[in-house]
Amino acid sequence: MEDVQSQCDVRGIAIQCVGVSDVHLPFLIKTKDGGFQQVLARIRFTVALPQEYKGTHMSRFLEILMPWSEKPLAEHEMEAMLEEALARLSAQSAEVELRFKYFIGKKAPVSRRESLLDLGCTFRGKKRVGAPMEFTLGVDVPFTSLCPCSKAISRYGAHNQRSICRVAVRFHEGKPCIFIEDLAALVEAQGSAPIYPLLKREDEKFVTEHAYENPKFVEDILRDTVLALRSLEGISYFFVECENDESIHNHNAFAAHEETVPAGNR
Repeated sequence: MEDVQSQCDVRGIAIQCVGVSDVHLPFLIKTKDGGFQQVLARIRFTVALPQEYKGTHMSRFLEILMPWSEKPLAEHEMEAMLEEALARLSAQSAEVELRFKYFIGKKAPVSRRESLLDLGCTFRGKKRVGAPMEFTLGVDVPFTSLCPCSKAISRYGAHNQRSICRVAVRFHEGKPCIFIEDLAALVEAQGSAPIYPLLKREDEKFVTEHAYENPKFVEDILRDTVLALRSLEGISYFFVECENDESIHNHNAFAAHEETVPAGNR
């Protein structure tokens, strides 16, 4: 049958990214303990298309993804997936992004009751022919924040809110990326208090008082997160944004920051 996609295009426009998006597949994500966690991933998978080609072969993206969805996945497997895309689609560059919910175990601070906290996570890989993959890990971490100003001016109590810190990190070539569990713990520690899916009364008392003794503005949380990320060995780039879902206003408080860290600075 005629292959229209492989026909020549004369408009002289190379397309930077073409492929498939909003693909939903179960994937196996490697965990810190050496096992894996099954997740439902939302995927975007693209390659660069030279100006002389009319189109790419969309079916090949799914043909590549299906076998990889059955293998525990981390950086090494992401790079192999992209190398396969470069070869099978005759491309000079390829990108893949997986968005998924990842669950980490939490123990309540006093009762020690166990529960699972879901985190929004992203694996993003970019690769050019002959170059190492650029891998980015993204994690959205919720916690509690308590307003220092409210505490300072009130006779009793202080308003608090649920906050979320969205972090994306990359590491220099040859340096392994941090595990999801470790990055989440590092970010969570910068809030006023952690969030737990399951709390008994004694836990609720502990968390409430812990937040009250650790008040932070959104700017405080952001700056403390920046300092924590700077301390990571081998980090090359990070982006942070923190958002407080304000409890006494009809708007949110927001702060963001990004940095590129040259090799040798860490």
